[in-house]
Amino acid sequence: MNKLSPLQTERLKYQPKLPATLADGINNVTLYEGSPTDSVRDAEQIKELFKNTYGKPVVTFNSGTGTAPEPRNAGVILSGGQAPGGHNVIAGLYDALKKSNSENKLYGFLGGPSGIIDGKYIEFTAELIDRYRNTGGFDIIGSGRTKLETGDQFKKALAQCQKLGITGIVIIGGDDSNTNAAMLAEWMTANNTGVQVIGCPKTIDGDLKNDRIEISFGFDTATKTYGELIGNIQRDANSAKKYWHFIKIMGRSASHVALEAALQTQPNITLISEEVAEKKMSLEQIVNYIVNIVDKRSEQGKNFGTIIVPEGLIEFIPEMKTLISNLNEIMPELESDPDYANATSTGEQFNVVINRLSDENVPVFESLPASIKAQLLMDRDDHGNVQVSRIETEKLLIEMVQTKLEAMNSQGLYKGKFSAQSHFFGYEGRCAFPSNFDADYCYSLGYNAAALIKSGLTGYISSVKNLTKPAQEWEAGGVPLTMMMNVERRHGQDKPVIQKALVELNGPVFRQLEANREDWAMNDRYVFPGAIQYFGPAEVCDLTTQTLALEQAKSLINV
Repeated sequence: MNKLSPLQTERLKYQPKLPATLADGINNVTLYEGSPTDSVRDAEQIKELFKNTYGKPVVTFNSGTGTAPEPRNAGVILSGGQAPGGHNVIAGLYDALKKSNSENKLYGFLGGPSGIIDGKYIEFTAELIDRYRNTGGFDIIGSGRTKLETGDQFKKALAQCQKLGITGIVIIGGDDSNTNAAMLAEWMTANNTGVQVIGCPKTIDGDLKNDRIEISFGFDTATKTYGELIGNIQRDANSAKKYWHFIKIMGRSASHVALEAALQTQPNITLISEEVAEKKMSLEQIVNYIVNIVDKRSEQGKNFGTIIVPEGLIEFIPEMKTLISNLNEIMPELESDPDYANATSTGEQFNVVINRLSDENVPVFESLPASIKAQLLMDRDDHGNVQVSRIETEKLLIEMVQTKLEAMNSQGLYKGKFSAQSHFFGYEGRCAFPSNFDADYCYSLGYNAAALIKSGLTGYISSVKNLTKPAQEWEAGGVPLTMMMNVERRHGQDKPVIQKALVELNGPVFRQLEANREDWAMNDRYVFPGAIQYFGPAEVCDLTTQTLALEQAKSLINV
């Protein structure tokens, strides 16, 4: 076994807090059912696709008394990208099952969803679980991005469940993974297999949430980790006073991470993808917005600052979205074009591309720096599409801002100095030691998932609410996965998917940023959050994200 750091040694001893309703074990809870539910959109289509699991009620748990049930086995899968706290979901699930009946067994499928298809698994033991409590990462069983969505896959999954005597599967993942959990639950129910399926909300991106799922796990730790790094950079910027730092932050489909990091650190400029799309801002408009602030600060003798850029920004810029779509269409043709394949320089390749692009996209492509053009053409995903997350948007903005400032300088319109540094914070936050909040929340989600299984439920996602209160006051229960779904066009087909939660521009979190933007742009209101604290006063160690605090404050007002 690897040598443990002093912090990990102490974190292994931490006992996560549980909601009071779960504290006496899952045998001592009673189930309360609400009214039947409908999907957030496209109800008739979703109902038709999920005939056996649609319309279930939201459920909540209350304290009660009970007896030990017969032994049963469960399986767990980590799916998709890592998020701090995944190990604690498994620990909570394991502890709940063992406390319910010491003969219960928990199996972990290795390498993500493919593990249950290929029959790769381990049986968890107390010794193994104890080595991973309150630690970051998904390395206890690994993860993967295989999608569970075909009848053949479901049959193979069932075969593994029958082999191991598993009657409950917990899938820990994001919106796509929980969509697959819903599909698997429907198939298992339709075929009278007796196997239940429960999901858990995981993603640092923060886009898996609604009125019942207040936050996805990992968001708290990741944003605090990024907040520390940004704060360190801002301290450096404020000390050296000579660099503009362009900081790209993970979050392709939504800007929740960038928004939360901005509220924690108060940088000079924060770009929000959803705002760019709503206002139909062009790349030139974004560059001019940045240049205007850089220019105004230079007039005050401030040739430095910080800019936060969401990872997925480029895909939200209307003309860039159109260009990327056009490139995705023509790439199969380009790959079979000898002129493109035999080009001896990138310039020759660019010319071939320009000849195939639609007229409206040619000037957009030509306006981009050569490095960005190359990235648009080089990196393709498994479906042949541009891998937007790999485009160095922060460097694109630096180059375009610098070009604009140089032109202004030659005309005597800008007299400041502009030097820039680029950063991308992504993997730094995905496997960090979970904060006390995520350690508690994840353990509760796993414990609660065991309660949902014991209650005979399937097609639900584990829900723990009231999260701005002390953990003892958290409310445990479950939400039907179909309630969160809608139909979207994916790769030319209509697909049922869990609806992503984007930043609400009329919501309290974005409005908090909007109200302070001008002040933060010109005045150095930098906040330095520092490292995540695990030991000490609750007001420091159990501090919630500003996103959750602002959203819950609004929720309480609306009650």
